[in-house]
Amino acid sequence: MNNIPIHKFKDFEGMRKAGKLTAKILDELNDIIQPGISTDKINNFCHDMILDNGATPAPLGYRGFPKSICTSVNHIVCHGIPSENKILQSGDIINIDVTVILNGWHGDSSRMFVVGRINKKAENLIKITYECLLKGIEVAIPGNHFGDIGYQIQKYAESKKYSVVRDFCGHGIGKIFHTPPSVLHFGKPNEGDEIKPGMFFTIEPMINIGKKEVKILNDGWTAVTRDKSLSAQFEHTIGITEKGNEIFTLSQNNSYFPLNIL
Repeated sequence: MNNIPIHKFKDFEGMRKAGKLTAKILDELNDIIQPGISTDKINNFCHDMILDNGATPAPLGYRGFPKSICTSVNHIVCHGIPSENKILQSGDIINIDVTVILNGWHGDSSRMFVVGRINKKAENLIKITYECLLKGIEVAIPGNHFGDIGYQIQKYAESKKYSVVRDFCGHGIGKIFHTPPSVLHFGKPNEGDEIKPGMFFTIEPMINIGKKEVKILNDGWTAVTRDKSLSAQFEHTIGITEKGNEIFTLSQNNSYFPLNIL
């Protein structure tokens, strides 16, 4: 099983609380993401809310990362660094990735947000990326394999003429931020380790309008599409149960998908 941790029933409660807080923070962002706000102000809002709820921002200082969240705008695929100089404009799309540590447990989730009015091309990308996440979660059940998750995501994205980023993946999580397994968002049915009850991991597909290739900028963190095409991502943390799975990071007010483009 490549040292994939198997957690006990009692551990689910810790993950529920951490995931609920992460979702609560993301829910609150719907009210502050507007044209003219800097990504640094979004970071500061999340940082303060994390601390106010007795938790710690997991990314801050992690392998040298300088901020408390990731803010990835337009063609940034992931790991965008918040900055006071990055001001959101109407028409932008942004992924915000929040991970908290609450009572030792990690809650990790990201969502897409829209800034002002966006075009139909960006709207469709966000919609399909969200559906990719749901299709991956649907097959994350005992007896299936991790290749089944990647296969379903890849098949759906490519059927819509989008590409799946290969350079980053989901991961095991719990009391440690990143553990086995690596959850690829592409693959073949029945390949990889078997999914078993007690596993905790993220599914977080990154989907591009253009080609799948990415590059890392000189800051050592920010990943962008090589062809500068738009990219989108959604992420949930889930736990595998005896009969299926439990999503720990569900929205607390049903605002998980951007309400203003439904």
